[in-house]
Amino acid sequence: MATQDSSQSIMRRKPIDDIEEENKHSGLHKSLGLWQLTAIGVGGIIGVGIFSLAGLVAHGSETEPGVGPAVLVSFLIAGLASAAAALSYAEFAGMIPRAGSAYTYGYVALGEIIGWFIGWDLLLEYIAIVAVVAIGISGYFDAALSGVGIHMPVWMTSTPDEGTGGIINLPAILVCLLVTWILSRGTKTFGRFELIAVGIKVVLILFIIGLGVFYINTNNYNPFFPSGFGPVVAGSATVFFAVFGYDAMSTAAEEATDGKKHMPKAIILSLIIAMLLYVAATLVLTGMQNFTEIDPKAGFASAFNSVGLPVIATIISVFAVLSILTVMLTFLLGVTRVWFSMSRDGLLPGWFSKTDQHGTPQRVTWIAGAGAAVLAGILPIKAVADLTNIGILAAFVVVCLSVIVFRYKKPDAPRTFRLPLMPLVPAFGVLSSLFLMFQLHWETWLRFVIWLVVGLIIYFTYGRKHSLMNPDSPRHEEIVEMHRPLT
Repeated sequence: MATQDSSQSIMRRKPIDDIEEENKHSGLHKSLGLWQLTAIGVGGIIGVGIFSLAGLVAHGSETEPGVGPAVLVSFLIAGLASAAAALSYAEFAGMIPRAGSAYTYGYVALGEIIGWFIGWDLLLEYIAIVAVVAIGISGYFDAALSGVGIHMPVWMTSTPDEGTGGIINLPAILVCLLVTWILSRGTKTFGRFELIAVGIKVVLILFIIGLGVFYINTNNYNPFFPSGFGPVVAGSATVFFAVFGYDAMSTAAEEATDGKKHMPKAIILSLIIAMLLYVAATLVLTGMQNFTEIDPKAGFASAFNSVGLPVIATIISVFAVLSILTVMLTFLLGVTRVWFSMSRDGLLPGWFSKTDQHGTPQRVTWIAGAGAAVLAGILPIKAVADLTNIGILAAFVVVCLSVIVFRYKKPDAPRTFRLPLMPLVPAFGVLSSLFLMFQLHWETWLRFVIWLVVGLIIYFTYGRKHSLMNPDSPRHEEIVEMHRPLT
């Protein structure tokens, strides 16, 4: 076949008809049911957002004023933007139950260069999420030890940028490696752990809400908007980190026992459960303690300490560590499956898509885990959180655009879920995501652009030539050789 010209090759779309055949030979094991998928989604959404970022945004930082009780509004704004994207994800997930999530949806609907752009974006963002959650766990771990009289040296629990004399965040590094080991044991083991850990997490949050409501001082709600409405909107861009775990869960579609049926339900259920818990928890947090006194690293621990319940604060810190682990697991799963999918499509070397006897891509699992450990050890939590958010918001823009394009290009494609009010809902998702992106600091944009430029260089020097959508790809010969019968 003649080689396609550059404009044709970078816009070529992956045929949806190829996906079912690929799923049969993916090497991934199908072991996740509806409730395990929902648990993965809830596990990805609820975690550092409620245990760390809620306190951080309410209290404020050196560069951002505290929004106080209005952190609740920040969560609602972020949740509304996320809901539009969630419905778009649900429609795609019911139609294309394939590892890769937004990467795959963009590849199918908008073309290879868009798929590459969003896949490369997600590799960094998911690794950054694992890192920021590890930093959050480190804060609660330090609080738990302090509650029993053990104080870790400052040099090993914070980074130089925090200005506290720290050198490296060692607990954050260690927890990254622990989570990587758990995920490396296989999807079935991971699914069981996630279901149990998420159950503990939900019980913990209900306990916090149920007990904390008796210690609310309504004076702490006045003023509700201590810094005005502008910082509340900016805060929504930061806490957006807390409301999108379902997108990482959708990367496990190939490992679902019935992806087309269960994925849309799991996406919607997980977001509803999370938002209900967020609303109640933020009201309790800012009602128990004045926002100026909340510990931005361990908000609920400091809130219960402030009302004379140090034992409860220690218990919260201990269980927060366990419950936040589920977020790390969900997003580490996400980055490995996106990486696996891009490698399988030929956009990255096939070496990365090898799986072991558990159906786990071990190579990318450990590489991603090590990368998250490095970020967690040297960067402060807000810098990593903002870097994460800009990438996920970009993914949401692509998915919302993709669902509009695909609904009109392939109106008769079988869909187990159809989002309502097309195209108003996904259009709102695009606009709200772009709006939140522009609330982020220019340094975040700079890091994001540099990462994308590096990605484009890799795509044009390797991915475009080796893509399986290229009829002259060297990977076709590799696949033929792999399936050649032994003589």
